Amino acid sequence: MTMGSDRDVVVRVEDVHKRYRLGTIGRTALADEIKGLFARSMGRPDPRTQITAPGESQKQGEYFWSLRGVNFEVRRGDILGIIGRNGAGKSTLLKLLSRISHPTKGTISMRGKVTSLLEVGTGFHPELSGRENIFLNGTIMGMRKADVARHLDEIIAFSGIEHHIDTPIKRYSSGMKVRLGFAVAAHLDPDILILDEVLAVGDAEFQKKCLGKMKEVSSKEGRTVLFVSHNMAAVKSLCQSAILLEKGEVRYNGDTAGAVNSYLKGDADVDNYRHFGDAYNTDDFKLIEVRLNPKGRSYEEPLDEYDEVEIHVRLEMKQAADRRKMTFVLSNEEGIEYFTFSNGQSDAQLRNGLNHLVCTFPKGFLNVGGYHLSFFLIEDNARTVFREDDILAFHIQEGKRAVGSWLGREPGFIKPRFQWSHAQE
Repeated sequence: MTMGSDRDVVVRVEDVHKRYRLGTIGRTALADEIKGLFARSMGRPDPRTQITAPGESQKQGEYFWSLRGVNFEVRRGDILGIIGRNGAGKSTLLKLLSRISHPTKGTISMRGKVTSLLEVGTGFHPELSGRENIFLNGTIMGMRKADVARHLDEIIAFSGIEHHIDTPIKRYSSGMKVRLGFAVAAHLDPDILILDEVLAVGDAEFQKKCLGKMKEVSSKEGRTVLFVSHNMAAVKSLCQSAILLEKGEVRYNGDTAGAVNSYLKGDADVDNYRHFGDAYNTDDFKLIEVRLNPKGRSYEEPLDEYDEVEIHVRLEMKQAADRRKMTFVLSNEEGIEYFTFSNGQSDAQLRNGLNHLVCTFPKGFLNVGGYHLSFFLIEDNARTVFREDDILAFHIQEGKRAVGSWLGREPGFIKPRFQWSHAQE
């Protein structure tokens, strides 16, 4: 994806910067203003100020650059993946591309009609029905009522919510909103389709339909798709090329496999260990360290498929520890989530002060391959206080086997050792 004057280039981003002032991001509602004012009067951080990348300033009123010197271009009919960890600048970039916001510096050129699906329910009026919102979206895009009506039946059929199409949107679940939102965005003839985590909500069957539709509008209809996702398997399957954002800058721009590999590898010197300093230090908690090691040994030693594996977490809780739990999600190298586990399922509960918790995987539980851990701090089993995707990467290597045993990686995601015994006849 080199810069050039090719007539087929429909998106060109040149030296784009975006600066925000902490505490004033996205102020559009009176309720948000009141919440921010109350928090500051109580000496607490503004609830709308997000934790960003390690090393970023978090002081009220200070400026920070969400994007710095971003350059790339996309040609007609291409599907570009945009990946990066939380706080990398993906959402900011999509808002600029969708013309919701404007660059502080630099230029964005886009040729054709742009449709965006950035959040669940984007562009929907809650009091209107699904059917009415389809026509509303078409009008916003500059389409005539007759043109929208031509696509109405296929939009409703694709969404799979025929029985609720005349129900007000405010009564829809998040999954129903995504179904309808994607159906509208994909069927109203956009030249450029911008999608943010559209596969994060909804069942596997609908996700498969979305992927198929995106491939169709790209290859058969020559439309351009900009696709943001944490699902690396979907990115690799769908996108011909990708950019990797890190701390507001483009770290990689090229083929999808290279971008995904750079994303998954991260910048840790030792994959099995991360010390965070003050990167995740709030009024509520401080995440100090996460590491993996063979049981009783150093994290610098390789992890063997026949080892017991220990996960160590050092976390200081400053308040409300009894209402919170740590949760991890284990994924493979392609972003496919295998399972979730939490200290809330054990007697090792969080307490105020310093916590050093250890979780042990039994011998042979993890198969050979690369893995990633995502970290969540959950309150009252209902609210996510903190989330960091792919907080740690690690690799399980092949162990020593007896002569004549299975050669190579055994099939399956995991390889648990179950209890066996002879039944009494």
